[in-house]
Amino acid sequence: MLRIQYAVLTALLVAVLAAPAVAQNVTQVEIQRLQDNIFQAGTDVSQLRSRDASRATQLQTELDDLREEVIYLKVKLRKERSLARTEYADVRDRIEDLRTRARESRDDRYNTYTPPAPEPARPAARGTGTTGTTAARGALEIPSGTEIDVRLGQNLNSGIAQVEDRFEATTLVDVNVNGRTAIPAGSVMRGVVTAVEPATRTNRTARMTVSFDQVTVNGRAYPMRGTVTQAIEGEGIKGETARIGTGAGVGAIIGGILGGFKGALAGILIGAGGTIAATEGKEVDLPQGSVLRVRVDSPVQINNAR
Repeated sequence: MLRIQYAVLTALLVAVLAAPAVAQNVTQVEIQRLQDNIFQAGTDVSQLRSRDASRATQLQTELDDLREEVIYLKVKLRKERSLARTEYADVRDRIEDLRTRARESRDDRYNTYTPPAPEPARPAARGTGTTGTTAARGALEIPSGTEIDVRLGQNLNSGIAQVEDRFEATTLVDVNVNGRTAIPAGSVMRGVVTAVEPATRTNRTARMTVSFDQVTVNGRAYPMRGTVTQAIEGEGIKGETARIGTGAGVGAIIGGILGGFKGALAGILIGAGGTIAATEGKEVDLPQGSVLRVRVDSPVQINNAR
């Protein structure tokens, strides 16, 4: 009898000691930290690309897989309200390992390469939409705070949108840096729905948060972080493509160059962090063709600019 009791107590003690390692839960803050690390890893890979394109392409494939895994962990935590720390730690360590390899590869290249003396920066001509600084020969850096106007390629509605839904928008004007085009008009920017609250009987104010995490230039994707600051109603460009293509930027829309420009979308208010709120009792509705003003929140390096 004593042996049985001893065995039971031993089993219980082992279970109690092992439980924290298995059941210790992960928080939303930690998942957000993973997403920040993914963004930083994208920057590391982007900086490597101008010096070792082959190596950067290999790491980019791994990074894309890790980005999908982070999204999976985020959705799993939200739905199941629990996530084993071992799952979190595995992804975290793999992201850090990728960043280490990207930095080591980049540093190795720096140690064997002597860059030429930078060319003196040319002053920006007024009214050309020129912004930013040259990051390196063959690369341009778009500084944080730059505003880019993009046209939605599809409808976004808080009544049907889901967190992690992806969508696309195209840039309306060239983004120029020191007389060179970093992001041509018509480039695709990828957006994501990061939060959504549909209108209900108890929640009379619908909200939706969208941001942009990638821009594709000349067939190459670059990570970015962009926040929506304004939504403008537009019906299309009417014979003004040439004028918009000159790089008039935000002023092009404000000045009415955008065909069908009617002003800020009715019933839409955009607050801090890009959260879009609708008139009480209405859903947030951004029709296809709407123009979103996107603020770049961290520098974006474009390596194949023209």
